[in-house]
Amino acid sequence: MPKWLNDAVFYEIYPQSFYDTNADGIGDINGIIQKLDYIKSLGCNALWINPCYDSPFKDAGYDVRDYKKVAPRYGTNEDLYNLFKIAHEKGIRVLLDLVPGHTSEEHEWFKESAKPERNEYSDRYVWTKSVWQGIGNHPYIAGDSDRDGVYMLNFFKCQPALNYGFLNRTEDWQMAPDAPACLATRQALKDIMRFWLDHGCDGFRVDMADSLVKEDDEVKSATSAIWADINEMLAKDYPEAAMVSEWCNPTSALNLAHFDMDFYLDHHYNGYNTLVRDYETDGGDHSFFKCGAGGDIMRFLDDYLPKYNNTKGNGYISFFTCNHDTPRETASLSIRELKLAYSFFFTMPGVPFLYYGDEIGMKYIKGQPTKEGGFQRTGSRTPMQWTTGKNLGFSEAESDKLYLPVDKADDAPTVESAEKDPESLIHTVRDIIALRHKEDDLKADGSFEVIYAEKEKFPFVYKRGNLIIAVNPSEKEVTAPLNGAKATDAIYKIGKALISESGDNIVIGPQSFVIFK
Repeated sequence: MPKWLNDAVFYEIYPQSFYDTNADGIGDINGIIQKLDYIKSLGCNALWINPCYDSPFKDAGYDVRDYKKVAPRYGTNEDLYNLFKIAHEKGIRVLLDLVPGHTSEEHEWFKESAKPERNEYSDRYVWTKSVWQGIGNHPYIAGDSDRDGVYMLNFFKCQPALNYGFLNRTEDWQMAPDAPACLATRQALKDIMRFWLDHGCDGFRVDMADSLVKEDDEVKSATSAIWADINEMLAKDYPEAAMVSEWCNPTSALNLAHFDMDFYLDHHYNGYNTLVRDYETDGGDHSFFKCGAGGDIMRFLDDYLPKYNNTKGNGYISFFTCNHDTPRETASLSIRELKLAYSFFFTMPGVPFLYYGDEIGMKYIKGQPTKEGGFQRTGSRTPMQWTTGKNLGFSEAESDKLYLPVDKADDAPTVESAEKDPESLIHTVRDIIALRHKEDDLKADGSFEVIYAEKEKFPFVYKRGNLIIAVNPSEKEVTAPLNGAKATDAIYKIGKALISESGDNIVIGPQSFVIFK
């Protein structure tokens, strides 16, 4: 693992919604460059940029038409190379989004693959041998080309699945993961990665990382073997490059596939959901950080601790405030609740990610019409809100030209207004990230130990190195034993907290968070 990850805090940018410099209504690479100082002021020293490659944008750029070309709406390849250069001068690393499981149906590889005549790309994608031969439980398209066969999809209709083979083969058209055509697909992926790394990219966030080999086993051993091979190449030729997987299975992603980081996503109901998004189970909200919701920290710990203990030393589990696929937490949590949740995220082990706009409490815009395949996700992809001026400072274009409408509410938060308000969320974000950088115990490698946690009780008390941290999201003052741990001065506090005269207990007020030396 690159050593720089120990002190890394990432900022995710959805480029089309971040900052528009040419008044066409769409964010661009030069807009990211202009805002690097702002990003650095938050304490973020690394970026993850969602796909900015050439694309027909039927899935917001996750349908790649050319992996080695920047989409013209964002600028040019030279603009992106310049972003790498300027970011590095400011001490900021940059990860691009890698989409390995599929391309756009408009990619030149697929156009060649769809031809009836055999060519070098015929087996680059998953095809059956007859247009009358389906693909079982997998989605597929039939009759859409002159080739006699149907092709598998990896997500939307516009995204044909690249061929990395099948582990458990039951049909004569299924290839083994080590078949020449599947190895050629893997080599093409390595070539794409080398291209961007050679131009200054610092690594990749990998989309749907577990989706390569089809009919894989439960731990995705065949897909993991491909990533282990790729990550071996990176360790040898690009030792400072970092890789984070969209997998949500750290045992496979970190231990088997050798990724540096794996997102603690809520694609599957897990411990992360119980913290901030536990509103899908029965229609209510029982999130741990929702005041008065009856949250239970044990539902988080029962899921997280085995994963943490099983992967410690092999990579990092990455918490995130939100991302482009999930509802912003303002959909269910108040600013006070967010202050506690974010303080928690940025004091946990691993490498954290902050989604653009979360630092000011941007809202999830419910009912937003879909854009570029966003559907329900579109409400988390609206333009960044910089000022109280035109289009909230996102763009000088007329409002009907914007990629998505800005938040029209009178109380729409902006960076400008947040900076002036000492109680705003942005100051909490800056303070806790600054403390993370200052205290080695709070960094990715710092140890983690549970001091006090009981089912359906508050607070939660944990230890990072020599720091004792307590959080009480409930509406009542509570007391908890320190179980032998010793605490002295508070170095960070939201609300009220103190150590008892005996030094054996912590007393923490409602909706409070504290860090003791």
